[in-house]
Amino acid sequence: MISTLTPNAMINLDQRYHDYLHSDKTLRIDGSEERLQAYGWHCDGNDIKGYYLTTENYKLYYNMSEQFIKMETLREAVLDV
Repeated sequence: MISTLTPNAMINLDQRYHDYLHSDKTLRIDGSEERLQAYGWHCDGNDIKGYYLTTENYKLYYNMSEQFIKMETLREAVLDV
């Protein structure tokens, strides 16, 4: 069997995340529901290193193997008290 996956295989972000932009689907991050606002590729200036997801409060980074790399807080989450 010949593998069709290569080390540089592209992930179809539109297929995976487009519905999150135009529906009530949310991502669960640390127990809270976050609406997806944007997604795209991130690079080091030469090569695509992975992709990012931007929510209301966070920016999440993944590598090309779809493994979580890091999370940046964009603003403090508002908690209902």
